[in-house]
Amino acid sequence: MKYLKRVFWHLCNKLNHYIAKPRMIMGYKNNNGLYVANTRISNTVDIISADNLIIADNVYIGPYNYIEASHKITIGTGCQITSFISITSHSSHNSIRLYGAHYIEHNANHFAYVVGEIIIGEYTFIGPHSLIMPKTKIGKGSIVSAYSLVKGEFPDFSILAGNPAMRIGDTRDMDNKQLERYPELRAYYEEWAK
Repeated sequence: MKYLKRVFWHLCNKLNHYIAKPRMIMGYKNNNGLYVANTRISNTVDIISADNLIIADNVYIGPYNYIEASHKITIGTGCQITSFISITSHSSHNSIRLYGAHYIEHNANHFAYVVGEIIIGEYTFIGPHSLIMPKTKIGKGSIVSAYSLVKGEFPDFSILAGNPAMRIGDTRDMDNKQLERYPELRAYYEEWAK
C-alpha cells in the first residue's frame, strides 16, 4: 500500500508539473475579433473578464500573471509584462473593511470600491512582482521597476519605482546612451517614439 501511495503521488506530481509548466502561446484574439499574431501569452496567465481586455500586437505576457479587466484594460504594442504581476481594474481594499461581514450581501454597489480603466502605453516594460491598480495610465516607452505599486497617470517615457510608485527618471536618457552605442537602431526607435 505504501508503494502504491508513493507511485500515485509521483504520477500526480508529474501530471501537475506538466499541466502547470509555463509555455508561451503565440497569437491572441481580442473581443472585437482582431487577431494579433505576434503576441505571446503564457498558459499560466489568469485573465478575468477577457471581453474588456484589449491587447495590441508584439506584446509579451510572461508566466504567472493575473489580469482582471472588468473595467477595461488596454495593453499597447510591444509591451512586455514579465512575471508575477497583477493588473486589476477594480479593488475592494477600502470597502471590505467598511462592510465587514456584510460585504457579500451588498455586492451590487459598494461604497469606497475602487474601479477604473487601465492603459499601458506601447513599448512599456513592467518588472516582476508589480501591481497595477485601477485608474492607471502609464505612458508609452516607460519602465516599471520590479515590486512597484502603480496607481495614477504617468507621462510617456517614465521610469517608475516604489510603493507607491513614483517617477524617478526618463527612459529617453537611457535610450539615447544606447542609441549612441548602436546608431543603426535609431530609425527603428524613432518610428514609434516620436
